[in-house]
Amino acid sequence: MIDPGALAAQITKLTVESMKAHNADRTGTLRLIKTALMNKAVEKNAALTPAEEQQTLATMIKQRRDSIEQFTKGNRPELAAKEAEEIVIIEEFLPKALDEAGLRALVDEAVAEQTAALGHKPAPKEMGLVMKAVQAKIQASGARAEGKVVSELVKAALAG
Repeated sequence: MIDPGALAAQITKLTVESMKAHNADRTGTLRLIKTALMNKAVEKNAALTPAEEQQTLATMIKQRRDSIEQFTKGNRPELAAKEAEEIVIIEEFLPKALDEAGLRALVDEAVAEQTAALGHKPAPKEMGLVMKAVQAKIQASGARAEGKVVSELVKAALAG
């Protein structure tokens, strides 16, 4: 079992190291991560599980991707670059994301399992069943994947 406060302690240690190295951008991002985790724990009124910590970090990454999109539309490349740097730092604390080939293999496997269970290939309206199976496989593998990408691959697999 992983210590519930292990990630927070690791981030605190890295924040101190970053401050000593006078790396203001990294220090700021680490502080944002720690604050988000603490806020989530206070909201829950209990220590976060590793899965909840990962979910919080994934949410932070999604927010930054949305910001990058908005900054790019608003012709603010310097702000978009800052958000991209924050994503890189946040991703250090998450399991490695699956590449598209690995994700496609999991989707194909889930579609095959659902086909066997249903007796026919799942229709696009049965996408929820396949999505649930794929998400379970991703979680079991200890990796992560963005829901939007998974959804697109499942949609393509069911349509084709």
